[in-house]
Amino acid sequence: MNRNESDEQQQDQSELSSPPTLQHVLANFSDCFDLTHRVFPKIGVDLVYFSHLLGSEEFTRDVIIPLDKVDPVDVGVLLERSQFYSSTDSKTVIIGILEGKVALFHEGQVYLVDVYKPDARAISQSETETVINGPHDSFVEAAKQNLSLIRRRVKSPHLKVIKLEVGEVTKNDVYILYIDGIANLNYVHELVGRIQNIEIDAVHDGNMLIQYIDDFPNSIFPLFPTTERTDAAVSRLVGGRIIGILDGSPSVFSAPASFFEFFSSPDDYYQRWALGSAIRILRLVAFLITVTFTAMYVSVTTFHYEMIPEDLLLTLTESRARVPFPPLYEALLMEVTIELLREAGARLPTKIGQTIGIVGGIVIGQAAVQAGLTSNILIIAVASSAIASFVIPSYVMSASIRLIRFGLIILAGMMGNLGLMMGFALIVIHLSGLTSLNTSYLTPLAPFKPQDWRDVFIRAPFWAIKERPTQSGTPNKLKNRMRK
Repeated sequence: MNRNESDEQQQDQSELSSPPTLQHVLANFSDCFDLTHRVFPKIGVDLVYFSHLLGSEEFTRDVIIPLDKVDPVDVGVLLERSQFYSSTDSKTVIIGILEGKVALFHEGQVYLVDVYKPDARAISQSETETVINGPHDSFVEAAKQNLSLIRRRVKSPHLKVIKLEVGEVTKNDVYILYIDGIANLNYVHELVGRIQNIEIDAVHDGNMLIQYIDDFPNSIFPLFPTTERTDAAVSRLVGGRIIGILDGSPSVFSAPASFFEFFSSPDDYYQRWALGSAIRILRLVAFLITVTFTAMYVSVTTFHYEMIPEDLLLTLTESRARVPFPPLYEALLMEVTIELLREAGARLPTKIGQTIGIVGGIVIGQAAVQAGLTSNILIIAVASSAIASFVIPSYVMSASIRLIRFGLIILAGMMGNLGLMMGFALIVIHLSGLTSLNTSYLTPLAPFKPQDWRDVFIRAPFWAIKERPTQSGTPNKLKNRMRK
């Protein structure tokens, strides 16, 4: 920071720390068309506020009606009520107005009245994390409303909330939640410290915030899972995790997390344990399919025809007879086409997007085969990989895996199965070196914690899941005292 910037900041600080006056506050909000300055000349009161940040009912009840009915000699008595609290510092008054409070000026004194209640989206079902069974309420953009959703489910004084602030310009509130006696306080202090060290003008969403506090910001794998579901956030709280809420974002993040946590869904716990376990295993199989299927096709058809059964080899030869491209180019062409269709379907309105995805995939795939640009078997491989990626509950993890698939396809086209093995080795090495809030990303595989497998690779019966995850570092491991 140069000397001029330091002098300007010191000047701004001195101006904000000066005694609050109406003229000084109005000067700070010059050219703010949405600021309201209302005068009550009979009683000598001025009000300054942003009307769109107030609750109209609360503003009328707590401010307007009392001021309309009070006699000039009784104004001082009125301002002794609990909703009016005095302020002697300009910075506090200005920040209070920006936070939705009403500043009341009377005979050189300034009072703030908290009637903050901006318009907020109604609580509805999450569009990205749908479940068949279980609750359907999800978080909204208003942080205080999100806090209330969590408090409704966790009726305990041990639920603690730490308020922080990020964004030098936007001044977004961040709330860190944990359950005292269950969460590891070392992780709480580490997370709070990382957020306090953020120096940025604006943070707009929770998914943006976690990129500033990542252990490895250059990794393609997400290290902090996010959710819009209230029940998922509460489940992580009770499991010893820490969650963070950013005002203005419906995405709530949690920490620490492991790679396998991105393959679980709240729906697993609302079904019979056998069905939940089968679906969780299916997701892990889908992960292997979406990563390897197309790459294996490229590897086998380019270098390893001996791996193909004789009957299938004849079919494959006939299918590829008219294709002028090597399998590598053929696969990349279709994978890029699928990604274009996926992105187009996500950006278009819902009904049109569904039509584009279904009709576009069928028409383009059939036309590509008839034109000799690709083979039928590759269409099946690419479609299977795309469908398998949709099975993964976390969108950010699904996107990361799709990116990995392109790398494996290129390695398979260059070096065959050797390239595939090298790719898998690089992925495992990279995952082994990742940490989430200084804990291993591959827990409970590395470090090896088989007692945690009952709620990672399968969803065991509730009576069998007696302890909280080891990764949480909780001082209170036992969470279930029931017997079979």
